[in-house]
Amino acid sequence: MSLPSVTEILNGAQVGDLFMSLIHTCQLCNANSFDYLIELQRHAQELAARPTEWMPWNYRETLARTVNLPDPA
Repeated sequence: MSLPSVTEILNGAQVGDLFMSLIHTCQLCNANSFDYLIELQRHAQELAARPTEWMPWNYRETLARTVNLPDPA
């Protein structure tokens, strides 16, 4: 087993920093960080289309609108 390269270490640190920033922002907004990250995964397509609507401080409103949409059936 070889040691990770410097690039792999730096990339891992950046990913960790990103998640720590999201978790801390959730705490500041009184949002449950675990629930937030789960909803991002569940709504990945919507997130990709409109990322500004899925921030920790407004994702609950977006989620409420998404869940309450009528079926196009």
